[in-house]
Amino acid sequence: MARRRTLGYVQNEWICPNCSTRNKGGVKTCENCGAPQPENVQFELPAEQKFVTDETSINAAKAGADIHCGFCGTRNPANAETCSQCGADLKEGKAREAGRVMQAPPPQPKVVKCDNCGIENPSSNSVCSNCGSPLPKVLAPAIAPQAASGMNAGKPITPKKRNWLLIGGIVAFLAVCCVAVIALLLPSRSVEATVVDVHWQTSIPVQEIRAVDYNNEPGGPPSDAYNVSCHDESREVCEQRTIDRGNGYSEVVEDCHTETEQYCSYTVDEWKTIQTYTLDGNNLQPIYDSPDVSSGQRLGDQSEDLTVIFSTGNGEETYSPATISEFQQFTIGSIWTLKMNALGGVLSVEP
Repeated sequence: MARRRTLGYVQNEWICPNCSTRNKGGVKTCENCGAPQPENVQFELPAEQKFVTDETSINAAKAGADIHCGFCGTRNPANAETCSQCGADLKEGKAREAGRVMQAPPPQPKVVKCDNCGIENPSSNSVCSNCGSPLPKVLAPAIAPQAASGMNAGKPITPKKRNWLLIGGIVAFLAVCCVAVIALLLPSRSVEATVVDVHWQTSIPVQEIRAVDYNNEPGGPPSDAYNVSCHDESREVCEQRTIDRGNGYSEVVEDCHTETEQYCSYTVDEWKTIQTYTLDGNNLQPIYDSPDVSSGQRLGDQSEDLTVIFSTGNGEETYSPATISEFQQFTIGSIWTLKMNALGGVLSVEP
């Protein structure tokens, strides 16, 4: 069952479409030009987010969405019955949108210069502290929007600084990796070589049913498990979101729910390798051992390790064929062309 608790309320902002002045969310008309707030203007989170603490603001935040008068458009509080501007019945009015998850604001500079007098003001100011002129809205570089996931009371949300040294190191590392990949995978030269030796080693495992214990594994046990013991573990998962109240304030909430997962300990009978038999040779006819198996045992998948040794003008080179049929082509004394990478490794062999 989901549980929600309120962490606090923050006052939003709105931008006057008439003069671009930033106004506090609780202000119903522009503090600079006096224009009423249109009903289609959306609230935004301020650059510096703090929980409101005075009782008046908290009560205003807890109220429902404001209502815009259907006759004059004036914004009225949710509990108003008639318009404060024209006296019209607000039953014909339109409630503001509410319930929208607010997006974290883009990074803002710490100070904003007034276009009228040149005085620098804190970015949280909407009008100049010196001359009273509206401060310009500073557009930060576009970033991917993220839901405001909560905050500490009274602490602003500030962007992280880029670590250019770290970024440069990552770029240099990636460049080195690309060069290494090219050096390993692309042929840089061809070498004529003669087969001077071959070697093979074959392996075949003997397997036996063994009881294997698994402890505290997530999820249910396999159908063939025994000695099963299961238990449930619960943990609380919480997410913080900032929700527009539609009245100039946003509510910072924490939604929590309990997730339960089953963990089990059990025993399963599985085939396990108890011994591996190997044979070696220096010819082109690999063979495999044939170990005896008793009741409750079986032979596992056979495998082989194949090596061809070439003599070149610069010494010996080794190559590992992928299959036995390829390996059997390399008769002693035959001549081949080796495709080498920049590091001296053999990439491929051609007649």
